[in-house]
Amino acid sequence: MFDLIVKSGVLPDGRVLDIGIKGDRISAIEQLGDAETKDTIDATGDLISPPFVDPHFHMDATLSYGLPRVNASGTLLEGIGLWGELRQVMTQDDVVNRALDYCDWAASMGLLAIRSHVDTCDDRLLGVEALLDVREQVKDYIDLQLVAFPQDGFYRDPTARENTIRALDMGVDVVGGIPHFERTMADGTASVKELCQIAADRGLQVDMHCDETDDPLSRHIETLASETQRLGLNGRVAGSHLTSMHSMDNYYVSKLLPMIAEAEINVIPNPLINIVLQGRHDTYPKRRGLTRVKELLAMGINVGWGQDCVLDPWYSFGTADMLDVAFMGLHVAQMTSPDEMRTCFDMVTTNNAKTMGLTDYGLHVGAKASLLVLDASDTIEALRLRATRLCVIANGRVISQTPRADATMSLDGRPTKIRRRHCIC
Repeated sequence: MFDLIVKSGVLPDGRVLDIGIKGDRISAIEQLGDAETKDTIDATGDLISPPFVDPHFHMDATLSYGLPRVNASGTLLEGIGLWGELRQVMTQDDVVNRALDYCDWAASMGLLAIRSHVDTCDDRLLGVEALLDVREQVKDYIDLQLVAFPQDGFYRDPTARENTIRALDMGVDVVGGIPHFERTMADGTASVKELCQIAADRGLQVDMHCDETDDPLSRHIETLASETQRLGLNGRVAGSHLTSMHSMDNYYVSKLLPMIAEAEINVIPNPLINIVLQGRHDTYPKRRGLTRVKELLAMGINVGWGQDCVLDPWYSFGTADMLDVAFMGLHVAQMTSPDEMRTCFDMVTTNNAKTMGLTDYGLHVGAKASLLVLDASDTIEALRLRATRLCVIANGRVISQTPRADATMSLDGRPTKIRRRHCIC
């Protein structure tokens, strides 16, 4: 007896199978015929996917667009300054309410695992307390990891070091940093070393905003790779953004990529934000700042797309839809072969789950029964359409359902049903 069977869905590898769920776990993936079940979802011809995963977000700032003003220049630095203004006037309830609203959006979009950075440069640690509360409130349907993030610089801000350690003591999951925002390259290097040591001493993961700049001489990823190896943190470290690599000379990158691969560093480019914030000082040709995604993948490095921002001081759009993120990444990285497009889907699902260390994630027996039914026949079509999430299942429970996005036209008095689905591969 199953609690739920998802019938005749198309798995990402193309197999058509049933998924049997008992409690909060997947207990069968096979042809289940007339097996007894309390409930059934007919997924005939629809893509079944594991949940979307976002390994890089700022939930303490989300949905705050226009407060207390709009980022007029559209630059990273004005966004940081604007966030500093907002941080002084926001309340804990405000952060909680905005974050919970965002989590509702995310769940409806099938985004069931999020890693959010939370600013530790506020002596009140208001955002930390708020997101720890949110993490508890959403734990039944969203895996929320928190990163202690000294937004104004671990050394540059006078109390950031103390506050970051306090946040980790309060239960924040991951050690963060922003070495390129320190006052000098030397301070940036020192911050990477100390933050990695803190993570090693506490048995935690590391996720650093690293080289989010157009400066090709910003090379803190080199230090991050070295410290990862020295401290035995292989596989537990992520470098977010790495936009300076876009502007580095090829010889140096040829040395850097093997270092990242040997350290098993996970890489998180954020295509929506990177192409909006980078290159603002350029005339033409104008750089778009996305790191060398295809070259990183070719080295066997785990790379996954991140969302970064939705309606906040740095970005005025966003819907919590990781298919939008992958769709933009596909274009900017020019990943247009069928295999590359399939990889882009993996980059918002399995690759990101690996970055976050989600051990019970995926479509296999024994995994957490969290999965999606998408109005698409395969992963490429899901990207093309940013497919409707027909059904979202979290821990064995249906939490969201959305009707198909078909249209009915009347041509010459002849009603015609229009379906956007048309598999090309």
